[in-house]
Amino acid sequence: MILYLITGFFLFLLIGGIQHFFPIGLWLSALASGVWVSPVQLALMRIRKVPQALIVNALVRATKAGLHLSCDELETHHLAGGNVNTVVNALIAAHKANMDLDFKTATAIDLAKSRRTT
Repeated sequence: MILYLITGFFLFLLIGGIQHFFPIGLWLSALASGVWVSPVQLALMRIRKVPQALIVNALVRATKAGLHLSCDELETHHLAGGNVNTVVNALIAAHKANMDLDFKTATAIDLAKSRRTT
C-alpha cells in the first residue's frame, strides 16, 4: 500500500514538472488553431522567462489573420523589450488595410517608441 502511495506521489511530481516546462493545454490550443509550436520551443521559452501564452496567442492571432510570423521573431522582439501584442495588432490592421508593413519595420517602430517614452 505504501509503495503505491510513494509511486503515485512521484508520478504526480513528474507530471507537475512536465506541465511547468511544457504547458500541454497551450500547446493543444495552438495545434487546434493550426499553429505548430515545438514542445522544445515552449520549454526553452520557460527557461528564458518568456511568457509562453503571450507568444503563442499572438502567433495564433497573426496566423488566423493570414500573416506568416515565426515564434522566434515574436520571442526575439519580446526579449528586446518590445510589445508583442502591439506589433501583431499593427501588422493585422495593416494587412486588412492592404498596407505594406513588414515585421522588421513594425518592430523597429515599436522599439523606437518604447525607447523614447522611458
